[in-house]
Order: sequence, then structure tokens, then C-alpha cells
Amino acid sequence: MRLRFVLSLVLALLAPAAFAAAGSTPVQTAEVRGVYPHDPRAYTEGLFYFNGDLYESTGMEGQSTIRHVRLKDGAVLQSVAISPQMFGEGIVNWGGEIVSLTWRDQVGFRWDLKSFALRGSFSYPGEGWALTQDGKHLIMSDGTPVLRVLEPRTLKVVRRIKVTADGQPVMNLNELEWVKGEILANIWQTNRIARIDPASGRVKAWIDLGNLPEAQRRTDPDSVLNGIAYDREHDRLFVTGKNWPHLYEIRLTSAQGPRR
Repeated sequence: MRLRFVLSLVLALLAPAAFAAAGSTPVQTAEVRGVYPHDPRAYTEGLFYFNGDLYESTGMEGQSTIRHVRLKDGAVLQSVAISPQMFGEGIVNWGGEIVSLTWRDQVGFRWDLKSFALRGSFSYPGEGWALTQDGKHLIMSDGTPVLRVLEPRTLKVVRRIKVTADGQPVMNLNELEWVKGEILANIWQTNRIARIDPASGRVKAWIDLGNLPEAQRRTDPDSVLNGIAYDREHDRLFVTGKNWPHLYEIRLTSAQGPRR
């Protein structure tokens, strides 16, 4: 049995207790504005919106892919497989390329955004979980409370962001998205997304998406909320999860006091 699966079973039990004493950080919920089909076999690791469509990476050894997906019906328009020995992780677009990570192989790839042709590879220490970008730098998560800010060409670390909530480090930062000057991060094995101030690393608010149907009916501990994409032109925020049959367009509610 995979170590990650075993860990997911443990964390599935611990996560609710961890957020029960959420401190003073405000909590937001979300209204569903639209529902779109999503491939229920897609073990979503990365997601971004670009030029009217979605780009998605999927994980698991022997099943890891990078995909160009049509939003309206979830059709996979284009796909490339990662080496079957590798566990694919997050992706981000930069300069006509898709930059992708792998989980524990310590190697990433650069793919042509249009053709999906492999342009090159790079290495990094530790695990790779997710990527986003702020227009100047790439931002990478690795499951720890520390985000790495990378120079896009060399992928060297130029800064680190320690993420905290109520003064405590936030573990399991997973899929990332840059939205209106903030970093949104899925917290693995929870139904929450953190809104992170990139300057201080402080969690400004939690987004609780426990009201989504797949979050309420989850029976597989691996089928967790994971995947955030933002359409900046039309101010649309999309979320999905691993092996979820739907992708949701959501609108956030006003932040309220912490739930007890």
C-alpha cells in the first residue's frame, strides 16, 4: 500500500480536529455559480485557466498526465503522459510553456504550451506538490508550511514564504492559485482553502467548501478537494477535486468570524 494513501487515512481523521480550534482566522463559504463536467478518473494535482480552457495535471504512477481540457463539457482536447515510473504533480503556465512537477522524483519538466512537446527538464530538492505564478515569479508548494518563490528561467529559490494561521505553521499546502494579489492554497485532506498574504505568509481567511456535494459524500479518503483555477478576465474562480465528477465555478461570501 502506498505511503501517501496510508497518510491520507490518518490525516482524514485528524484534519477535522485540527480546524475545530481554528483561532481567530475568519472563515468564508462559497456560492456555486456553475457546474461543469470533470473526468472522474482524473486524480487532479494541478489546474489553471488559460485562453478560455483549463489545463490540468493528474497523478498516480502509470496514470500521470498533463491535459488541455474544454471547460464547458470537460472534454480532453490534448494530453501527454508523464513517465509511468513518476507521480505527476502541479503545473503552471509561463512564457509559452507548461512547467510541471513530480512528487518524489525531484525532477520537473517544461512542455510547449501549444504542442505539449517536451522542451526540457530540471531538478529540485525535496518533494514537489504544486505551482502558481504572480507574473514575476513561480511559487511552489512541497507539503510543508514553506512556499518557495522561484526565478522562472533558472528555477532558483529567491525567497521563501512561511505560511501561518494564528501564529501556527500551516502544513499540507497543496494546489496553488494566484488570485487578486493573494495565494490560494488547498490544504490537503481538508475541505478548506487558505487565502495567504504573500508578503507576510499569514492566512487572511479560510474558504470552507464543505458544502460541495463531493466533499459531503466523500467515501474514498484520496478523493479530496484539490484544484483551483482563476479566469482573471471574467473574474471567475473554479475548484474541483481528485476523481470528482464535477468542476465548480464559485463566488466567495463575506468573511465571518471563526467557526467553533
